[in-house]
Amino acid sequence: MHLNLSTSNFHGQIASEISHLSKLVLLDLSLYSKDFFFFIPDTSFYDIVSHPQTRFGQHDFLMLVHNLTHLSVLCLSAVGISSEVPMNLSTSLSNLQLDRTGVRGKLPNVVFQLQKLRILGLSKNENLSGSFPNKFNCSSTSPLQELDLSHINFSGELPNSIGCLKSLKVLNLGGSYLSGPIPESIGNLTELNLLDLSSNNFTGQIPDSFANLQRLTTIELSSNNLVGQIPASVASLTLLSKLRIAQNLLRGPVPSNFSGLQKLDIVSLSYNSLNGTIPSWVFRHPSLRVLRLSHNQFTGQIDEFEGNSSLELIFLNNNQLHGPIPKSISKLLNLIWLDLSSNHLSGIVELNMFSNLENFKMLFLSDNGLAWRIVNDVNLSLPNLIYLGLSSCGLKEVPEFLRNSKSLSTLELSKNGILQIPSWFTSMSSWENLNYLDFQSNQLKGPLPLFICNFEQLQILDLSNNKFTGAIPQCFGNFSSQLWVLNLKNNSLEGKIPTTFATKLKSLDLNGNFLEGSLPRSLAKCEELEVLDIGNNNISDTFPTWLENLTGIQVLILRSNRFFGPIDTFTTKNPFTMLRVIDISNNEFSGVLPTILLKSLRGMMSINRNESIASYMQIDFRGFIYYQESMHIVMKGHEIELKKIIKTLASIDVSNNRFSGEIPQVIGNLVSLRFLNLSHNRFSGYIPSTLANLSSLESLDISCNQIEGEISSQLTSLTSLAFLNLSQNQLVGRIPHGRQFDTFSNDSYEGNLGLCGTPLTKNCNDAPPPLPQLIHQQEEDSNFFNGFTWKSVIVGYGYGIVIGECDGDASNYPGEEANKPWKHGVMDFIAL
Repeated sequence: MHLNLSTSNFHGQIASEISHLSKLVLLDLSLYSKDFFFFIPDTSFYDIVSHPQTRFGQHDFLMLVHNLTHLSVLCLSAVGISSEVPMNLSTSLSNLQLDRTGVRGKLPNVVFQLQKLRILGLSKNENLSGSFPNKFNCSSTSPLQELDLSHINFSGELPNSIGCLKSLKVLNLGGSYLSGPIPESIGNLTELNLLDLSSNNFTGQIPDSFANLQRLTTIELSSNNLVGQIPASVASLTLLSKLRIAQNLLRGPVPSNFSGLQKLDIVSLSYNSLNGTIPSWVFRHPSLRVLRLSHNQFTGQIDEFEGNSSLELIFLNNNQLHGPIPKSISKLLNLIWLDLSSNHLSGIVELNMFSNLENFKMLFLSDNGLAWRIVNDVNLSLPNLIYLGLSSCGLKEVPEFLRNSKSLSTLELSKNGILQIPSWFTSMSSWENLNYLDFQSNQLKGPLPLFICNFEQLQILDLSNNKFTGAIPQCFGNFSSQLWVLNLKNNSLEGKIPTTFATKLKSLDLNGNFLEGSLPRSLAKCEELEVLDIGNNNISDTFPTWLENLTGIQVLILRSNRFFGPIDTFTTKNPFTMLRVIDISNNEFSGVLPTILLKSLRGMMSINRNESIASYMQIDFRGFIYYQESMHIVMKGHEIELKKIIKTLASIDVSNNRFSGEIPQVIGNLVSLRFLNLSHNRFSGYIPSTLANLSSLESLDISCNQIEGEISSQLTSLTSLAFLNLSQNQLVGRIPHGRQFDTFSNDSYEGNLGLCGTPLTKNCNDAPPPLPQLIHQQEEDSNFFNGFTWKSVIVGYGYGIVIGECDGDASNYPGEEANKPWKHGVMDFIAL
């Protein structure tokens, strides 16, 4: 007896009476078939399978499994099941598909013991956990042909006995948290068509035994920790059509003998450390459709393309390629996407190279040594162009061919020498699809262009690092309800910040202007805000505790303004839980450091050591273009620019304020903290012993306070510490030695008359000096930092080089010079 209602698209709860059909052999209530799923990638469809409209009652699924003991086929894909996978599955089962059902708990090993099972699909059940049995039964031939456990919460290693499942045609374990080496025994699975081990933590080399898998059409090994070279033996897999090994740690050249893989359709080797020249077969392969070799270390020139009539997508960006762009690109008539950015390419780019490509939509040539030949021919155009990236291409004007690119969605013209935006640009009302506009780092001047407010679909706007003057128009805050990013930093803007902002705003960067007034309270409605950078302005306000409920905010920079007063008006128990970067330095904050805030910083309370590849703070734009966040930070005594912000970066800088009281012990709970600057305040008491818990700490600056007592020897456990400044306090006793403390010089400790021992010349057997004269309270309020000069801030970058002076009034507003990013000592840096 069979009941097949798959793809019927019915809704609601499944009648419990279905479990009375005890003679059922086949039951299929799946929302989709496999073909239906793979060929209809519609957004609404994905919403349906993510939130099942058809579901079992609380106990109905368990009752069904209990009663239908004759079932051979049970397919319930995307049907809601709020229970565990039962132990008492029918021993007659040959096909069990419960993917996207929401089953939870631990997968019982009895599933792997079903002797008739041919198909097992449990993918996309994030709350389903488990591991493989230590050993599969190798004494008898398993009929299992398809095993799909992708994107569930598995763990452990893939057992060597996986090679006993010799009937397997599909093995999909992508995104299942597996680790350890890929077993050599996989080479025994000679019937295998598809192998997907992507997005795990596999280590070691790609087994040479892959050469035995002669029926293999798809290899998916991306996003692991694989090392070594791509085995040349892969060249024997003549049926191979898809080879994806991106985001690993592979080195060496791409094998030159892959020319025999005539069915090869997709090659994705991006984000490795592959080197050498790109082999010639890549430029001559007749069936190759997708070529992804970006983010490697390839050198040499790009060969001319010959016979690659199928090529649609070419990604060679972020390598070390040089020479001209091959003219034969004009013959790739199916080409849709070309990304050659971030190389060392040179020569002149002519538009007619691309004008005959009818399907051409995406062009990225940024960050090379290319010169763009501007031909002001209105008939010469790229009418289907959607994405254009021409950063650092030496442009002095906006290319006029864009007038006819009415489908344009992304325009990136940053880091050129563009002097003005042409008049025709201001009337481009036809650009109703424009979502991403980047004019940063040009020579644009005058007031901010009001026509920007006509682009109502804009999501990312970056006009930073120009010479714009005047006030920010009110419409800039909310001209687009879709606005995610507004970056106006490093201009000469003045006046007040707009009073309203789009509620979908994720990043607001106004650093390095002359803005004044207070922070607009409407920012509290931006519930998706992740980055707020108002540093280096003239803002006068109290600490924005009214942002405490923004659970997504990760970066808060208020440095070098006129913020004032205590930080003590929180109304929630756990404010700012996701903050990872806090810089409120060079203001007039006072009082004690708020313990309630430090206790809430959950984003700094754990260390993720499992990320194989550095992950950066960026805004995902359409899944394949990313807006990269950046910022300036005082790191190890030196202000530098972070062109990328690694997600694991955790930093607190409250220096040059009027904070007092003891340093809170709770700081020791922030175990992922890498940079801590408490200098130039009025802190007293002892150095908390809990700082020894900060195993990731690289920079610690407590200079120019009133800290007393001894330096705890426990601090020598900070093996990552590269910068230490405890100078100008009231510390006494022997300086600890060992590990990183042996690398610090006298400067780390000067001005503490009671300290002795290496590296100081003072021997601990010498008589103790007189205690330093205490500063009276009334003097504290006005004279604590008198005579401060900013020469103390700029110091060397490296081990043991520190600030050595405290002669200044850090409580006074630093002045106009502090409003601009420092021109000296700034370097491109990625915090790893």
